[in-house]
Amino acid sequence: MFDITNAIYTDAEKAREHLEAIHWPNGPICPHCGNSDQTAITKLAGKSTRPGVYKCNACRDPFTVTVGTVFERSKIGLNKWVLATHLMAASKKGISAHQLHRMLGVTYKTAWFMAHRIREAMKEDVQSSGPLGGEGKTIEADETYIGKRDTPYVSPSRKGRPFLKSGRSGGAQKRTVVSLVERGGKVRSFHIEHATKDTVREILVRNADRKSTLYTDESRLYTVTGKEFEAHETVNHYRKEYARGDVNTNTIEGVFSVFKRGMIGVYQHCGEAHLHRYLSEFDFRYNRRTALKISDTERAEQLLAGARGKRLTYRRTNEGAIA
Repeated sequence: MFDITNAIYTDAEKAREHLEAIHWPNGPICPHCGNSDQTAITKLAGKSTRPGVYKCNACRDPFTVTVGTVFERSKIGLNKWVLATHLMAASKKGISAHQLHRMLGVTYKTAWFMAHRIREAMKEDVQSSGPLGGEGKTIEADETYIGKRDTPYVSPSRKGRPFLKSGRSGGAQKRTVVSLVERGGKVRSFHIEHATKDTVREILVRNADRKSTLYTDESRLYTVTGKEFEAHETVNHYRKEYARGDVNTNTIEGVFSVFKRGMIGVYQHCGEAHLHRYLSEFDFRYNRRTALKISDTERAEQLLAGARGKRLTYRRTNEGAIA
């Protein structure tokens, strides 16, 4: 159970020890050369040395547990980072930068940047995770449209004129998101420039095992690619058909529902350049949801563990698109 009075949220030294226990369960590891020989690593001490500094006798470089993580070179207390991480990991629909700024006692600009660094830590390593689904498993795929494009979409056939038609084709001027979800398993979401048969196929074949059964709606985006899977079944939403036995896209619709409630109700404004990071945030929480027996504390610890090997500088966040 979350206890905001826990020392790891109020004491920077306790927060560092907590982070060390997660990243170095068997003792410090040099992030510069990978040395893990404890006899060749010295903990530095002294009045002029801050707590938690080690020196590697192999490469002779000093380091702390934050080196090589999204927390590196931050002047913000590590206890505030740990608290912000827990709040973002435990909030089903997200927590705004304004709320973080009030709870952490930092400026809004600092809270906004902290949130984006934490989202970077939430990003999944797709290559090591492997494809979704497999033999005997079901994958649902769908696309959704959210918000207005920062730059209007220009159809190649319209000689440079932007496509402004509304109705069923209105998604042309909205941001496009394609998601795949394995029933009872994980979700992966992608922000793409425009949903076409080719772009959707690229996402499907790279992220879903073709031994899976694929369920989609009636969209023609999946007609041809669906033939590459073990089976492909559809429901016709246009004719108000939402389920036919086990054939439905209710799981992916549920994923989109939580995502849109968070983006519209909590975050409200999101620059298109940052949309992929918000998708990573919602995917991270869904893939470690309570239904999979993962608690808020466990989810927060997994997020802290995922902070290694990732960096995000302020320049890279495209500061003109503050959300």
